[in-house]
Amino acid sequence: MKLVQSILTKNPCYTAGRKINVKGLMLHSVGCPQPKASVFINSWNSASYDRACVHAFIDANDGTVYQTLPWNHRGWHGGGSSNNTHIGVEMCEPACIKYTGGSSFTCSDTATAKACAKRTYEAAVELFAMLCRQYGLNPLTDIISHKEGHAKGIASNHGDPEHLWNGLKMGYTMDTFRKAVKAAMSGGETPVTPATGTQATVFVDLTEEQVINKIGTLFTADQKRNGILACISFAQFILESGYGKSELAQKANNCFGMKKSLSGNTWSGSSWDGKSTYTKQTKEQNKDGSYVTITAEFRKYASVEDSIADHSAYLLGAKNGTDLRYLGLKGCTDYRKAAQIIKDGGYATSLTYVDKLCSIIEKWNLTRFNFTGGVETTTWYRVRKTWADSKSQKGAFHSLENAKKCADENAGYSVFDEAGNAVYPIQRQFTPYRVKVTIDDLNIRKGPGTDCAKWGKYTGAGVFTIVEEADGSGAYKWGLLKSYADKRNGWISLDYANRL
Repeated sequence: MKLVQSILTKNPCYTAGRKINVKGLMLHSVGCPQPKASVFINSWNSASYDRACVHAFIDANDGTVYQTLPWNHRGWHGGGSSNNTHIGVEMCEPACIKYTGGSSFTCSDTATAKACAKRTYEAAVELFAMLCRQYGLNPLTDIISHKEGHAKGIASNHGDPEHLWNGLKMGYTMDTFRKAVKAAMSGGETPVTPATGTQATVFVDLTEEQVINKIGTLFTADQKRNGILACISFAQFILESGYGKSELAQKANNCFGMKKSLSGNTWSGSSWDGKSTYTKQTKEQNKDGSYVTITAEFRKYASVEDSIADHSAYLLGAKNGTDLRYLGLKGCTDYRKAAQIIKDGGYATSLTYVDKLCSIIEKWNLTRFNFTGGVETTTWYRVRKTWADSKSQKGAFHSLENAKKCADENAGYSVFDEAGNAVYPIQRQFTPYRVKVTIDDLNIRKGPGTDCAKWGKYTGAGVFTIVEEADGSGAYKWGLLKSYADKRNGWISLDYANRL
């Protein structure tokens, strides 16, 4: 199921802000020959459209579910008291039918019409299974149609959606629908058999550096087996799972955002059991830089080790047609090139994915976990005034972060690698650049991080100049807006900006 958030923020039903205690789900059919959900969304998202508002539309052309109200908002869909208790979902209808009076219609292309009806039915089953799980509803007793709602005295006199199914001789009834939802719920989130491997729950109370030190050897071992640079896999782990603390990692040991179906699941060597899943919402970036929210099923693993192994098996075996999707990744020793191979193969939709991975690798010196020529690399970082002044050395560290802390505590000291190169602090000449923001509500903060106060202003969509970058919580990188450069107090998340 693809679920896209397209909230009708201008509709009076939304702006009224009334909430409901969800007690049931009501299935509707739009009652006109219109398969495109976008037509209804565009028409209903208006302050003057005060006649109706539902929680979702299901597009008949591709089965996409468009959520148009928060699930716990009161909708105007049932024409009775059901509005106070039920979530309402409309299925769009085929373009090839023509209503002749009431719920009667003729059809000029039965095959196309049946395909549309089947598509919306199956998407509705998945959606209702998700909502039943979310609100603890019984699919056999808490799901009704608009027609059944009228029979119960809680909705207006309509015959949908049964009229469409009957007219097309689909063989569907509300009883078959409810049973299908129950079956979908039973197969939804299968528990994983307990295993002895690392559980992501151990990362919850660890600092970022502690997480890195705890599992770095897992990625070294994975490179030995599969030939994918440890630093690349490790950076993906950090980016995709937030140091193993994301919802998906904590609930499913899924540390790479691996969905249930990937490249048709035709690649070999998977460590996934083939059935255990976890359902959640996720954001994906379009080619124009805008974001869309979908609901997807993700793989659930018995351990973090299984997640790492499955991720590598996918990268090595996934194909685009007959060609390997990530050809050249195995054995690649240049992490920036490896990151580009992964991006070009379609692994991520983010336009800045390569930069994000490389930034993480460089921040934590993840190359120290790479495996080369049978010898695991271990780097020493020395804190001195100058490389030549060995007597001034304050300490030697395997951890770059610990070396940085030592240098910060001793004025005039720097961190040097084994070749004598100063790696911290490094004074780089920053070249300002322009970015394009495509969303209207990107916050401007007084410092680089979501822990810094907001100005209460948004950038709005447009082009802006970034004069400085900084690390901070909540984004892979923060950018200082030129108009705030004097006091350095106007920062935006570069996750939502595309460099021009």
